[in-house]
Amino acid sequence: MAKKKAKREKKTSKFKGSLTHIIRKLFDKNPSSSLSHKEICSLLSIKESELRKQAFGVLKDLVNAGFLKETGHGTFRMNQENTSVEGEIQLTQRGSAFLLTDKGESDIFIAPQHTNHAMNGDIVRVAVTKKTATKAEGQVLEIVQRERTQFVGTLEVHEKFAFFIPDNQRNGIDIYVPKEKMNGAKNLDKVLVKITAWPKSSQSPFGEVIEVLGPKSSNDTEMLGILVNQGIDPRFPQEVIAAAEKVTMDLDPEDIKKRRDFRKVTTLTIDPVDAKDFDDAISLKWLENGNVEIGVHIADVSHYVQPGTPMDVEALKRSNSVYLVDRVIPMLPEQLSNMACSLRPHEDKYSFSAVFEMDEKGKVINQWFGKTVIHSDRRFTYEQAQEIIEGKPGDFSKEILFLDKIAKILRKKRMKSGAMNIESEEMRFELDAEGNPVNVILKTSKDAHKLVEEFMLLANKKVATFIGKPDNKRDVIPFVYRCHDSPDPEKIAVFRIFIDKFGYKLDFNHPDEISRAINSLLEDIRLKNEYSLIQTMAIRSMAKATYEVQNIGHYGLAFPYYTHFTSPIRRYADLIVHRILFEELEKKQHRYGNQLNDICKRISRNERKAVEAERESNKYFQTLFMHDHVGETFKGTISGIAEFGIFVKMDDNQCEGMVPLAEIPGDRYFFDQEKYKIVGAKTKSEYNFGDAVEVKVLEVDTRKRQINLELV
Repeated sequence: MAKKKAKREKKTSKFKGSLTHIIRKLFDKNPSSSLSHKEICSLLSIKESELRKQAFGVLKDLVNAGFLKETGHGTFRMNQENTSVEGEIQLTQRGSAFLLTDKGESDIFIAPQHTNHAMNGDIVRVAVTKKTATKAEGQVLEIVQRERTQFVGTLEVHEKFAFFIPDNQRNGIDIYVPKEKMNGAKNLDKVLVKITAWPKSSQSPFGEVIEVLGPKSSNDTEMLGILVNQGIDPRFPQEVIAAAEKVTMDLDPEDIKKRRDFRKVTTLTIDPVDAKDFDDAISLKWLENGNVEIGVHIADVSHYVQPGTPMDVEALKRSNSVYLVDRVIPMLPEQLSNMACSLRPHEDKYSFSAVFEMDEKGKVINQWFGKTVIHSDRRFTYEQAQEIIEGKPGDFSKEILFLDKIAKILRKKRMKSGAMNIESEEMRFELDAEGNPVNVILKTSKDAHKLVEEFMLLANKKVATFIGKPDNKRDVIPFVYRCHDSPDPEKIAVFRIFIDKFGYKLDFNHPDEISRAINSLLEDIRLKNEYSLIQTMAIRSMAKATYEVQNIGHYGLAFPYYTHFTSPIRRYADLIVHRILFEELEKKQHRYGNQLNDICKRISRNERKAVEAERESNKYFQTLFMHDHVGETFKGTISGIAEFGIFVKMDDNQCEGMVPLAEIPGDRYFFDQEKYKIVGAKTKSEYNFGDAVEVKVLEVDTRKRQINLELV
């Protein structure tokens, strides 16, 4: 008898274990459904009375464990308080997605069948259906906020309806357009379409044509498409333009009296050759005590853009200027960004300044922050300033050379503190009169760029420290910090595999030593061909910088306190920082409180959109440039490896294309994920990161932004 009882209890326990798994799986697949005990038994075909009792016990256990919630009507549903996460969704080219959370947790993977009509950039609530120590999977429960409903693409007209095909498959979706909603558009027209409805039963949303952009592709329509598909408005509302046009270039004498006057102090601007929005200037004055006074003067945008006004609302909506290859979409109307606020030479201008008394070794003896009025004596391009640094005589050469000397001291101190030593590289296109690319130029950071950079970093750091460093005399001030987290160990592990292909090692014993180890590696290979590629991969292995209310410091710069103060013409974060700093200096009530966290999330999100638009613009012009080189062969370097192909960056023009895995000749190749290489199934021949290859340009698709290559 005892044996039978033990056997029955063992069997019951076994069933209960498997039932727990089955019931959890049922709710994982139906995370928003409320189900009764009877419905659950019916769905799972549980008929035996003993098993039905066990199922009820499992439901109670899952409630106690916090996985389920009892609704009070005899039904159970997934406890979404514990198992759901809200964040921004990012779709991949293959239809799957990742949820980006604001809590510093790992991204949540979402399979294509579980995206629930969410589109790239939407704010969604996701049920976490599976979680291990290294990854999490989920399913979209609801779309909290649509990021965009308008898209640019091509209309394919059929007999009774039309289909809209977006330019960017990741940021858009095919849209069904009824015949009566085409608004005069014809087959293969480039159009702007708005989603009007999306029935749950339909794979595709319904939409209507808002505007016909033209019968064929042009650079203008392509750039417009990139902007619209990222939710960036290329035009300002009329009320914002009207407000900007009322802004005068004249300064108020009464306002000047309230400011510190730097108009007689030597002041210079150093900017790109095509810049029009000069938002920073540097002044220099030698003091009688042997020290030097260096002023970092920033355009006083907060004087012109008051909180809550149409210009302020629009600036927050945009959050930053967007720099495409052939145009700039400014955060503020040109009357402000290029005229009233811009620190143009030989004009009196309002500015907000960080002024430092320094000795000849770059040590800050005293600092001062406040509103000023300046007069720029000379506008330098980076190239002109660089010529002086390299020995060419010219105007203000004494000032330029002294600033360069101090900048190099500041930079050396940063590197010693553990800052990342990254040399910025920028791919630029030389355009002809029609705006088409005729040449590719790789611009690298030289001493003139680093001169400006170091003084801007100094001002940003000192402002953040002044506001953020704990002080017994005042309460914590809500503030906008520019934060950069320490690297993800998994990404660093991938980077180690990557550099191992070149025969290099990354030596460190503690996460705090990663930046120094990477600096040492980059310094050793600075003159080698693979330097640019390895530096790019090093940057990709780092966390992304964001705007935060809670300060965690800036890992890449090795600063415990850092913010953005120096570019308010093109970044909304800097405008807020100016307002908060001025309130603190004037001992005024701080206007920003709890809403600052939401603003930080918004401007960080918009920054990602701007980066994506700039990247796509660059990719479009790459395809435009390579269009005339179809059939030609180029030497290149393998810059990326994925399960679907090999990415190759061509040495001559820096353009990147892809060789599909199925098109590699001589064998059937597969992606070895553990070793990050492409391997032939029979021959065991390999393709690795950094391998030198020769490729032929097979096909160029400007709409898809793709350059298809084949190995020669």
